[in-house]
Amino acid sequence: MSDLDHIRNFCIVAHIDHGKSTLADRLLDVTGTLCGRERRDQFLDKMDLERERGITIKAQTVRMRYRARDGQEYQLNLIDTPGHVDFAYEVLRALHACEGAILVVDAAQGIEAQTLANAYLAVEAGLEVIPVVNKIDLPSADPDRVAQEIEEVIGLDAADVHQVSAKEGRGIEDLLELIIERIPPPRGEIGPPTRALVFDSWFDPYVGAVMLVRVVDGSLHRGMRIRMMAGGAEREIQMLHVIDPHPSAVELLGAGEVGAVTAGVKTLADIKIGDTLTGRDEPAAEPLPGFQRVKPMVFSGLYPVDANAYQDLKSALEKLQLNDASLVYEPETSVALGFGFRCGFLGFLHAEIVQERLEREYQLDLITTAPTVRYRTILRSGEVREIDSPAGLPAPADLDHIEEPIILATIHTPAEYLGPVLALCEDRRGTQKKMLHHGTRVQVSYELPLSQVIVDFQDRLKSATRGYGSFDYELTRYASADLVKLDILVNGDPVDALSLIVHRADAHRHGTEVARRLKKFIPRQMFEVAIQAAVGSRVIARTTVKALRKNVTAKCYGGDITRKRKLLEKQRAGKRRMKRVGSVEIPQEAFLAVLKLGDD
Repeated sequence: MSDLDHIRNFCIVAHIDHGKSTLADRLLDVTGTLCGRERRDQFLDKMDLERERGITIKAQTVRMRYRARDGQEYQLNLIDTPGHVDFAYEVLRALHACEGAILVVDAAQGIEAQTLANAYLAVEAGLEVIPVVNKIDLPSADPDRVAQEIEEVIGLDAADVHQVSAKEGRGIEDLLELIIERIPPPRGEIGPPTRALVFDSWFDPYVGAVMLVRVVDGSLHRGMRIRMMAGGAEREIQMLHVIDPHPSAVELLGAGEVGAVTAGVKTLADIKIGDTLTGRDEPAAEPLPGFQRVKPMVFSGLYPVDANAYQDLKSALEKLQLNDASLVYEPETSVALGFGFRCGFLGFLHAEIVQERLEREYQLDLITTAPTVRYRTILRSGEVREIDSPAGLPAPADLDHIEEPIILATIHTPAEYLGPVLALCEDRRGTQKKMLHHGTRVQVSYELPLSQVIVDFQDRLKSATRGYGSFDYELTRYASADLVKLDILVNGDPVDALSLIVHRADAHRHGTEVARRLKKFIPRQMFEVAIQAAVGSRVIARTTVKALRKNVTAKCYGGDITRKRKLLEKQRAGKRRMKRVGSVEIPQEAFLAVLKLGDD
């Protein structure tokens, strides 16, 4: 038996909250990787944010040693992955570093949207999939029904479904034996040329960028000169670590192993997720396939509240991008908010997480503009331009039409909530494509504009299904739509940071809602403040913040009424003059209020 035969690389994939992290905790316990005092829930979730929200954001890896029933000792490399649709890219990268995947399904809730999506990703990557029904200790658990559901929906044999309770530790040892039996050992050449896949990275303030690699062929050792095949940069390996479960320095990483490489990489330009590391002296002829470059789907402006913090924000984004390859950004200027960055995210939750990490980890105070998606504008000249902000919309005279991104959403819901789910999708300009019934649950497919789901669709779906509904989506195409730019004017001046691109049919409702929200947050002045929503030159909604009124006739008692009239006329003239030269301060709460449209 060769060294490769004693290695198993696998990941855990599942829908959010189906027990991936708890199962990872039990595997660490049973293999003796953790000592008693180190044990804690969600051990592999390192960020405070992950522990507070109870979700996995970053995929984490750990090496375990396990002596099987056949007496042989095996090295098990586990990667725990996120479950939310916004972090599917993390899952995809983890799958490329493995030969097998444990697909976890909740014994009470059954198959959900991300269960299906992750199962298909694993099958497409050529992995051996082990279906596992978790939470069999719950009173509402029905593992046999869920096993049948796995066979009907995903196509994996119900007889191969393994039942566990990660919370109580039942069935964990049998699962470890199943991993050794079912998941194939790594395939690769033990000798040179070396090829190692970079599938993750993070930033360490002391040593710079650390690359997490899966060695496919050959080996990496300390002091070795390596070449990054994507950019051609050459480096010397300073340190090699394996995580078991804490970083432990090693001299060598052999074929089939997973570990962290430190090679003096300091700048963002020198590292690329999906790159292949090879030896400088005996280089490989071909790089490994790598990954398809992820495309951001949601865009938003990030601006520091204090203009002097611009450089701090820039530095924080650079460091965060090392940890999160799916985040993209570029400088942007707003008349209302000053200097900031236009950032691209995988989804609205991803945007929330990035903003919260910037505020927590880098002590920044930020204003976020309303999220938009990437539109295609087709000019009369035939030129096609992609825009991700209302400011980039061409002049109406040059514009032929606008195309918006369309997604195919797969929604899983109990049958009793089907009516509200269909109503929600129809309200969001959806087109029904398919409906399948699996026992008491229904799988519905809808084509929806991406702009209609990025902000509050998930929350509305959870409300409509009492928390039992779930959805997954993929971008399918662009389609022509009657879209317009909605401008918000305060005292006749457009506020660029509040502009939106909306469907013409929704423009009046959106405009009225934004004006109503702004009226709550703009403080009263000594003059009237007009808040207007306009499409082009046409005002479609208006509201007014009434002026503060000083009682200038308070000292006039008795006497001729004309004296009071003169004082009131003088006050009116003064207010007209103030209105002409006055400027309105818009508090940052007003910008945040626009995000929450439709919450009432």
